[in-house]
Amino acid sequence: MKHTTPLRTAFAALLLTVGLGAADAGVASAVPLPEPAAASSATAPSASAGLLDAMRRDLGLTASQAEERLSAERAAATVEKAARQATGGAYGGSWYEPSTGRLVVAVTDRAQESEARALGADTRLVRHSAAALDRAKARLDTLRAPAGVAGWHVDPRTNSVVVTVVGAEREAPAVREFVDRARAGESVTVTVAETAQAPRTYAAGTVGGDPYYTGNVRCSIGFSVYGGFVTAGHCAQAGAAVRGWDGSAMGTFQGSSFPGNDYAYVGIHSGWWTVPVVLGWGTIPDQLVGGSAEAPVGASICRSGSTTHWHCGTVLAKNETVNYSQGAVHQMTKTSVCAEGGDSGGSFLSGDQAQGVTSGGWGNCSSGGQTWFQPINEILGRYSLTLHTA
Repeated sequence: MKHTTPLRTAFAALLLTVGLGAADAGVASAVPLPEPAAASSATAPSASAGLLDAMRRDLGLTASQAEERLSAERAAATVEKAARQATGGAYGGSWYEPSTGRLVVAVTDRAQESEARALGADTRLVRHSAAALDRAKARLDTLRAPAGVAGWHVDPRTNSVVVTVVGAEREAPAVREFVDRARAGESVTVTVAETAQAPRTYAAGTVGGDPYYTGNVRCSIGFSVYGGFVTAGHCAQAGAAVRGWDGSAMGTFQGSSFPGNDYAYVGIHSGWWTVPVVLGWGTIPDQLVGGSAEAPVGASICRSGSTTHWHCGTVLAKNETVNYSQGAVHQMTKTSVCAEGGDSGGSFLSGDQAQGVTSGGWGNCSSGGQTWFQPINEILGRYSLTLHTA
């Protein structure tokens, strides 16, 4: 192995000790893994102290409140999957409500409310089904959007398709024309929301001490999969060589898609390991990845990136089309988490569940902003990959 510093040697030994090392596994980490909690302990925390600290800082929660929220969100994710199936064509979408700690399921048929409530969800009667809203949103995906249109998504809370425009460009003729076309002929509600800035990707020029480089671009590793890792597609095209934290050859982009999508798969060389870990870079302990159960709208979520490290927020919307200057990207998840240049490709986690890889957004981690990610399960399915979990 090329990583010969004492800290990385100790890290490798620790991997062998806890059974995470394998002949075909691993990205080297700059810090040792956290001590694994005993599986049999009923009082073991559901998240690391570092993750709870990030939730306290960014969501205004105490450690116990963060623990309680993560527990409630795990339950909500399970209920969401069951409710979608139980309510069938009457399903109008769902979201996690922090004030109650419960999932809210929208239905178009009052008779289906009991089905959702029996699963432990609250309900709301709405006009449009999720399928109808998704069809309307898919039609918008066929339209060419001007730069003043930031994106569009289905909002289950308002039971509408929301077109997000840059506030300063709202009255621009091209923006108004797009909104008119979005509403034309639709039986579902199409609303308009404003954002402060247009989204952009978070790639950055080369700087030292970061997880990987390609060409003159620095990006962040997303999640380890067997044979490599996933990251953002805008970081490089298929065939591009990747250099690791030490500048040595790390691997090659085996597949990449951008725009349209924003995901990529990097296959690594035999001198590197993959581990089920998201890096804390010494700011917080590294986070073990336990799976990829999708968190609902409204759930808390945290992001790790090579520039700004750990920040947390909530899931704001799913299946949003984001209109970057390079072209539209579909099926994105919007969050209230901040990010900056170089964070592209980095990890989004809800508790210990992988959610997706950082794509882009607006703002920064000093004044705030919003960030989008490409969902992890879509990436795994596209390249037939297996997420490396603890």
